[in-house]
Amino acid sequence: MIMRHSLSIVGGSWGYWFTFGKTIDKISSLYPPHGTARVRQVDYNQRVWWNPIQITKILSSQGIKGPPYKFLHGNTKEIYTKLYGTRSKPMTDLSHQIFPYIQPFQHSCIKDYGKNFLCWIGSKPQLFITEVELVKEILNNKDGAYPKWKTGFVAAEGNKWVRQRKLANHAFHADGLKGMVPAMIESVEIMVEKWKDYEGKEIEVFNEFRIMTSEVISRTAFGSSYAEGKNIFEMLVKLGSLISANFLKIRLPVIRKLMPNEEDAESDRLEREIRKSIIGLIKTREEKVKRGELEGGYGNDYLGVLVKAFHESDDNKKISVDDMVDECKTFYFAGHETTTSLLTWTCLLLAIHTEWQDKARKEVFELLGENKITADDNFLGKLKIVSLISYSGNGLYITNLANFIVFI
Repeated sequence: MIMRHSLSIVGGSWGYWFTFGKTIDKISSLYPPHGTARVRQVDYNQRVWWNPIQITKILSSQGIKGPPYKFLHGNTKEIYTKLYGTRSKPMTDLSHQIFPYIQPFQHSCIKDYGKNFLCWIGSKPQLFITEVELVKEILNNKDGAYPKWKTGFVAAEGNKWVRQRKLANHAFHADGLKGMVPAMIESVEIMVEKWKDYEGKEIEVFNEFRIMTSEVISRTAFGSSYAEGKNIFEMLVKLGSLISANFLKIRLPVIRKLMPNEEDAESDRLEREIRKSIIGLIKTREEKVKRGELEGGYGNDYLGVLVKAFHESDDNKKISVDDMVDECKTFYFAGHETTTSLLTWTCLLLAIHTEWQDKARKEVFELLGENKITADDNFLGKLKIVSLISYSGNGLYITNLANFIVFI
C-alpha cells in the first residue's frame, strides 16, 4: 500500500474482523500551513477538509472505498443511527451471528464496500481491514512500519519491552501466582455468598464479575495497599465509561477548551486523580520501607516490583513515574476488562446450553465434594469439562471487542 508508512493503524477484532483507525500527521506535514496570523485557520481547514479529500483519493486509487466523508462529523451520524436502531430493539435471536447487531454500521459497509473500507469519526479516518492475510501482515509488523500508539507493557517495544516484561514475570511467576490463590478464592466466595440472597431473582452478572475481578486484581497487584488500588480501579471504570459514551461525539477543540462540558471536566478530573492516587501509593510504599514495615524490600506484589524498579540505580533497569502510572492502567485494562467479559460470555453460553451446566456441576462435586479449594490443590488441572468450557468461551469470543486496541 502506498499509504503504509504514512498511516498509523488501530486494531480491535471480532473473530477475523479487524478495525483500523489512523492518524494523519505525516500527510499533514506534506501540506504545512504558512504565515502566522492564519496558521490556526489553515491548519483547521486542512484537518477537516483538505486531508479527508486527499486520504480518500489516495486510498480510492488503491481500490479501498467507503461511505463519503461529511464535513465535520464524518460518518458519525450514520454510525449512531444504525447503532441506535439495533440497540433500541431486544436481541431475540441468541445465536453466533451477532456481529450485525453489535456493529451494524461496519457490517453494512463490509457488504457495500468489500472486506477493506474507509470511514470517518469526525475528521479522523478509520481503515477497516477484514482481509485475513493483510491482517496477519499488519499484526506481525516485522519491519516495524506500524508504530504502536498505547503506553504500557502491551505496547512497549525493544529494550523497554524486555525490561517491563521482566518486571511482570518477576511479579507473576508460578510460585507467586500460587500464593495469590487464597486472595482469589476469598473474592469469589464473597460474591457467591452474596448471590445466595438473589435465588430466583435476576442478577446483573457483568457488574458482579466487574466488582469481583477488581477485588482480585487489587489484592494481587497491590497487596497491603488493596483499598487504595481498588479506588484507582473504580476511577478507571468511570473514566472508561465516559470515553465510551463520548466516542461518537464531535466537538471542536477550541470550543472544548473555552466551554468544557461536565463530562470533559469529569474526565480531566479523573485523569488527575488517578495519577495522584498512583503516586500516593508509591510514596506510601516507600514510607513503609523506611519504617521497616515490609520485609524483602518494597514487597513482592506488582506495585512493589514497580517501586523497586523506580529506585534502580542502573538506568537500563530503571523506570519513570509515568511508566508506573501507565503500567497500573495497563494492568487494569488488560486484566480487569478482559476477565470480566470472558466470565460474562461464559455464563451466557452456559445459560443457553444448560446441559453443560449440569456436566460441569457434576464434575466439580465428583472431584471436590463439599471440600474447599486450597492453594496446594492440583484440583483445577483435573477439571476437564470446566476447562473445556472456559477455553471454548475464550476461543469463540474475543474478550474485549471495542476496547482492545493495538496501534500499529
